[in-house]
Amino acid sequence: MNHVANIDDRGRRRRLIGGVVWLGIATVATAVLSSLRARDGWYALLVVPFTLAALGYFQARERT
Repeated sequence: MNHVANIDDRGRRRRLIGGVVWLGIATVATAVLSSLRARDGWYALLVVPFTLAALGYFQARERT
């Protein structure tokens, strides 16, 4: 199956940078929660930034 990209290089770069930024935010948030010895429920909130990081990476990789 042929792959048709629907974003240009600029859009791909923007999605990749966004993914890296969200990964950084998620990593810092994880470190902060760990240092504060937060309850397990707070870690569930980390789903949001890690998901946004993954979406940015995979959209850049697949050019969608």
